[in-house]
Amino acid sequence: MHTDPHYYPSASRRMVTFGKRGMIATSQSLAAQVGIDMLRKGGNAIDAAIATAAALTVVEPTSNGIGSDAFALVWVKGELHGLNASGPAPKSISCDAVKALGHEEMPAHGLVPVTVPGAPGAWAALSKRFGKLPFEQLLAPAIELADEGFAVSAVASQLWKSAEERYGKYGTDEFSSWFTHFTPNGQAPKAGDIWRSPDMAKTLREIANSHADAFYQGSLANAMDAFSRQHGGFLRKEDLQAFTPEWVKPISVRYRGHDIWEIPPNGSGLIVLQALGILESLGEQSNDQIDTIHRRIEATKLGYVDGLNYITERSSMQPSVEQMLSNEYLSQRAELIGQDAIDPIHGNPLKGGTVYLATADDEGNMVSFIQSNFEGFGSGIVVPGTGISLQNRGWSFSLDPQHPNALAPGKRTYHTIIPGFITKDNQAVGPFGVMGGYMQPQGHVQVVTAMLEDQLNPQAALDMPRWKWTKGKTIEVEADFPNHLALALARRGHDIVKVADSISFGRGQIILRDPDTGVLQGGTEPRTDGAVLPW
Repeated sequence: MHTDPHYYPSASRRMVTFGKRGMIATSQSLAAQVGIDMLRKGGNAIDAAIATAAALTVVEPTSNGIGSDAFALVWVKGELHGLNASGPAPKSISCDAVKALGHEEMPAHGLVPVTVPGAPGAWAALSKRFGKLPFEQLLAPAIELADEGFAVSAVASQLWKSAEERYGKYGTDEFSSWFTHFTPNGQAPKAGDIWRSPDMAKTLREIANSHADAFYQGSLANAMDAFSRQHGGFLRKEDLQAFTPEWVKPISVRYRGHDIWEIPPNGSGLIVLQALGILESLGEQSNDQIDTIHRRIEATKLGYVDGLNYITERSSMQPSVEQMLSNEYLSQRAELIGQDAIDPIHGNPLKGGTVYLATADDEGNMVSFIQSNFEGFGSGIVVPGTGISLQNRGWSFSLDPQHPNALAPGKRTYHTIIPGFITKDNQAVGPFGVMGGYMQPQGHVQVVTAMLEDQLNPQAALDMPRWKWTKGKTIEVEADFPNHLALALARRGHDIVKVADSISFGRGQIILRDPDTGVLQGGTEPRTDGAVLPW
């Protein structure tokens, strides 16, 4: 029987999932199974997150890889910890050096936008500080998947085909290893095709046996350095050797009786907190559904223009995070929201900008983890013989020396990937996240407001039709976004554009814990190959 894995004439329905001893929610069912297996073997939520993340580099290379960056929020023993594993720009790069290659702005692909990959370092750091199982055991399932192969999922196959077309436009030697590795039969694998990568298995084994040292200090670092030099890139072994993931203090705002937590800049979670802070300043939501959606859109726009203008490496930011989240400034921004759509501009708070997974265990530990190549497979660069696909995070840098996010040696750029976490009364409520480039802060706002204001369960919050601000007054909405709401928003001055394909509206996961019983409830993204598995 021949069927189309991309054609669904009827809307499907998924119920919220409940579990007692643990839960894994992510965008690939095989990766979720890996996480559950780690819990069954005596591991905790942190072990499960690491194993799931490693497996995702194999089964969803269309969104992340061994050469990704990562961030995490980890709840352990009543305390929330933040990990920033985004890598800096190479020491040898500069605005002038990139312009000398003929670029007026940072290129999207190739070796130029490659910064130091942080994901393997994140896995090792999380394991060392909070893990229970041996690090080698955590990566074993990913190694097995890469060695033996797996059936490619539907959404992954769609993104694979798009990447093949994207990188095929270049036709230069530096991209040839991507095609050798990811299209071994001369084309992207289709849904249901078996794909394997002995190179990735070998690399993951080296990372496992060395606790990631091989990636930053040893043979894998040598391979990345050599390939970068051969093709005119800036990344060097010295850059890799200097990298260490940074433990950070998460930032938060109070919203509807809960504390919403994000990673501080260079991550873009500040946008989420600004938007929610603006909505909190406006008071209780309106009884008018149109007014409620309008206010959420406008608050998100105001947070986004501030974020795009100011967010960069925290030490380089002016204004400060504290100034951007001050009640006085958020109240000033809230006053800009009226009955009609605005064309937002950034404010001035100074005085005179992927795969996501969530895990939980029966010890109370919970993890919100995200890792990403940035755009699809990232730079389009695969280091030959390693299966390492390098991210293109440097694409976010500006070549304008006066811009806050200007490219500089050793600097971390504005980062789109953001894990989220909710607490109430100093107790964990749970991890949440919506991956998908610049959609992520907007997705965070939409699922948080859906749960805390609209009282929707995690699955219903993820199922809701989404909107996405793109520029000015332009709002893209999904095909199933209700027409009467779209028309009402248009009457308020929003330029509404319906989009047929939902792939650009983000893909999220949520796990919540009942504070009285400890029972977990989770939701997974209907727009991707997602799964939420309980134990």
